Amino acid sequence: MLQRGLTWLRFEIAHSLTLAGLLLLFTLLHAATTSCPRSCQCFDKNGKLVHCAGKNLKEIPKDLPADTVSLHLNSNRITKIPNNAFKDLYLLKELDLSRNAIESIDIGAFRGLPEGLRMLDLSSNRIQSVPKEAFGRMKAKIRLANNPWHCECTLQQMIKELTLDPETVNDFICHSSVQEEYAGKPLIQILDSGINFCNMHQKTTDVAMFITMFGWFTMVISYIVYYVRQNQEDARRHLEYLKSLPSTQITKEFDTISTVL
Repeated sequence: MLQRGLTWLRFEIAHSLTLAGLLLLFTLLHAATTSCPRSCQCFDKNGKLVHCAGKNLKEIPKDLPADTVSLHLNSNRITKIPNNAFKDLYLLKELDLSRNAIESIDIGAFRGLPEGLRMLDLSSNRIQSVPKEAFGRMKAKIRLANNPWHCECTLQQMIKELTLDPETVNDFICHSSVQEEYAGKPLIQILDSGINFCNMHQKTTDVAMFITMFGWFTMVISYIVYYVRQNQEDARRHLEYLKSLPSTQITKEFDTISTVL
């Protein structure tokens, strides 16, 4: 009887420990999912809203809740978007990175963002160029206005694959350009007028190649002319030497060389 009681007690203890372990694991997972980063505010309203705007942040927080639906990181001092910055935010629909100091965007910066993302705001930063692969096949509306863009072939190829927000598209201005006359003009208007930066790039490449080939050709011709002149000078010296010799055989050799020259 005592043995049965001990067995039952062990079973109850093991069962209780198992339940406690599962409860602790659930609590930890729930905390990891719903915790709010320091300096941010989190609200649950039709999904989690994480508000980190105007918090003087220099980088993107690494402890963002996995159930974040709307993330506001605008009006901070963020300078770079590193690879995989948002890879665990599978429910994200809105991402606001406007009014920062972003200059650099890594090629895998937006890797892992869900297809359900509806809006990405990168306006009012310091972005001049972005790797064309950085956005992947993103279907969200993207705001890129008020950045010091350098308009060239890569940028043109990139925006062809994106859905630009129509409300801000006219503020997508070329701060600089491969052709100076297009600086200060909206990129969309330039492209709508039939300008193709990729053709300009090809022409520039062709001109550079032509100049390089012309330079090599000039060097080869110069070397040939120098070589011929140098040989002629050596031949004249040899002839003068032969003339100074009284031998009949040398005279015949002189006549042969004169014929060749």
